[in-house]
Amino acid sequence: MSLATFRKSGVQVATPVWFAPADGKLYVFTAGDSGKVKRLRHSARARVAPSDARGYVRGPWRDASAHLISDPAAIDQAHAAMRAKYGWQAVMGDFFSRLTGRLPRRAWIEIELT
Repeated sequence: MSLATFRKSGVQVATPVWFAPADGKLYVFTAGDSGKVKRLRHSARARVAPSDARGYVRGPWRDASAHLISDPAAIDQAHAAMRAKYGWQAVMGDFFSRLTGRLPRRAWIEIELT
């Protein structure tokens, strides 16, 4: 999926992301110091569209609201949804993130389509 967040100037910045649905919402994780995180701290405005792994959009954009989550229970739910969807790929990603020290620096994003 392509996730678009917005700069203060209103310019859209789209990025391909792994996502997983749970309870009618979409969940995404990213590096805690990424541009997406910085932009979401200023505005919850977002858009999503189906895309390939390189970010080439393959369908219509949909408006959404996105925010960072910090509640451990919500993060556990999002992480479980990600593992259920991506299986061994998520396990390997977690393993290497743990090895490199990036796992605790992850930021989790909750997206609601509007």
